[in-house]
Amino acid sequence: MNCPKCCSSKIKKNGHIHNGKQNHQCNDCGRQFVEQSEQHLISDETKELVKRLLTERLSLRGICRSAQVSLNWLMGFIVAQYEELPDHLNVVQRKKTSGVIIQLLDIEDAEVETDEMWSFVGKKENKQWVWVAMDADTRQIIAFYVGDRSKLSAKELWKLIPEVYRKNAIFYTDNWEAYKSVIPQDRHQVSKSKTTHIERFFCTLRQRCSRVVRKALSFSKKLDNHIGAIKYFICHYNSQIALHL
Repeated sequence: MNCPKCCSSKIKKNGHIHNGKQNHQCNDCGRQFVEQSEQHLISDETKELVKRLLTERLSLRGICRSAQVSLNWLMGFIVAQYEELPDHLNVVQRKKTSGVIIQLLDIEDAEVETDEMWSFVGKKENKQWVWVAMDADTRQIIAFYVGDRSKLSAKELWKLIPEVYRKNAIFYTDNWEAYKSVIPQDRHQVSKSKTTHIERFFCTLRQRCSRVVRKALSFSKKLDNHIGAIKYFICHYNSQIALHL
């Protein structure tokens, strides 16, 4: 037996790895290795399965059991997927029923529903509010922000809303005071009956994303992963809606 790094024959046994195989160490360079190790490659079919499972109400270990992958691989795969998510959240342009595509810049009667949903990271004392803005016509999520429930978070959400909506749309909210400090008064209306679609989206989000379920062990341990999981679901949600627009 020779070291795979320096080809030295001065090898000693060095315990066992996680699956029980004998581990070895080179006395010259210190390299540790397993004789006749088998590299487990993840197929493209398994990766596509994992992508679909990430939009369902499953824990990370539940995905590992379903796709037969390791937790370390899954965490690295998730981080890579979150980094590739587009900032525009896969929002597509609105269409008129006449078949003529009209850009939102030309539409002055757009309506946006805005609301916030409670969640937490690490422990329930660390509350994280999910602020969401939805196009009431297409049901697409045009912006979201995760933070506290203050006026500063409302301002951050307002910045993320596309400019064409900020200039032309009518915004419907509940009577939360933070909205009044950022939305222009002439385009802000308080109406609980006009926020039913976004409330329904929150119900869908809680049913499909285990990280925002109030009573579960699948809650996020890190804020970045929490935001990434919500963004991942929203991008998938908008993509599915775009197929019918």
